[in-house]
Amino acid sequence: MQKYKLVFFTPRPSTQSILQHLFARFPNHVGRIGAYAGCAFVSPGTGQFIPLEGATPAIGEVGKPEHVEEDRVEVLVLGRAPAATDTQRADSDGVEVSAVLQELKKVHPYEEVAYDLYRLEDFER
Repeated sequence: MQKYKLVFFTPRPSTQSILQHLFARFPNHVGRIGAYAGCAFVSPGTGQFIPLEGATPAIGEVGKPEHVEEDRVEVLVLGRAPAATDTQRADSDGVEVSAVLQELKKVHPYEEVAYDLYRLEDFER
């Protein structure tokens, strides 16, 4: 099973509800480190953006700069990239990482979710 680090940014009031949703939806694949569950690192910061024409921002107004107190959330995802064939899918462990990203986008309050996904090397094998 491949390890990924998912980093996303969210308004502070939404952080815990997003994390709890992901932990509940993917209990064996998101936030698991050995014999520990619900693991994440959360650090505060300020996000900024300007919604452009055609945007429907959850916070702010089109054309006006916005600054929001946000959290940077880092969580481990145990999963796999989407498989090319059904045989590969059946032979793999873990959830497809794309399913975790879809779920994040579904529960996140922003129209456009800012996130990074890093594939991690595992030197303990």
